[in-house]
Amino acid sequence: MLEAFPLWVLVTDYVLGVVMWTLIGRTGMSLFLPEDSSFFFMRFFVKATNPMLRLFNPITPGFLVRALVPLYVAWFFFLFRFYVMPWLLGYEVMGMLSFPLEGDIAKFIYQFGSR
Repeated sequence: MLEAFPLWVLVTDYVLGVVMWTLIGRTGMSLFLPEDSSFFFMRFFVKATNPMLRLFNPITPGFLVRALVPLYVAWFFFLFRFYVMPWLLGYEVMGMLSFPLEGDIAKFIYQFGSR
């Protein structure tokens, strides 16, 4: 993957991808647990994503169901990774599922499953 993209692209995509998937994870967890749950995964998701939710609070519509706000914010990270990153790199289209983070995870799963 390092041959295909510069290091800064991979680091940027990995950071944005982890933030995006953490926000999605919080959305999933909040469907089953309250935000103030003592379950350690939920405490991690709330603590890790609250700064992002506060940052995006000015552009978050008030009519959204509170449990779906992290998914709304994750959508912005997806849009940045799918549209802005290829534009900055000079690509017209990178294609679906061509994110470096998800590509590396898919390769790991494939290699692990083919043993």
